[in-house]
Amino acid sequence: MRETFMILDEERAAVVEAAILGDSVRLSAVALKAGLGWELKAQGLCKSDRCIPLSAGGEMVTGDGIDLAAVTSVLARPLAIDTAERVAYVGASALERGAELASLQAPDFTLPDLTGQQHSLSDYQGKKVLLVVYASW
Repeated sequence: MRETFMILDEERAAVVEAAILGDSVRLSAVALKAGLGWELKAQGLCKSDRCIPLSAGGEMVTGDGIDLAAVTSVLARPLAIDTAERVAYVGASALERGAELASLQAPDFTLPDLTGQQHSLSDYQGKKVLLVVYASW
């Protein structure tokens, strides 16, 4: 039985139909494309002009659909699934995160100062900035 399921992929969200079998989430080919932008083709798992070959005999595709955990494993992306809430979050791969760290470019963000005035990191581009961070936990 197919149910409504939400896939959060970094900054986008897609509501798709999925079969939930215990802790496993199975997607149709249409849902995989809508949720993650990838397609299963003869040459493997493909997105645009990129394809990742798949090993034969895997259990990624069954009669119930395409296993979401197997897809994210092939893509080397972390996955958190809550089948009770009908939602999954697919994070960025370690390779992508590593490339961002190696670039030494901080992501832009905006925070208020003690008077409530908003400041963005990009407002100080080309200047030296000291960031002091505190967490209560």
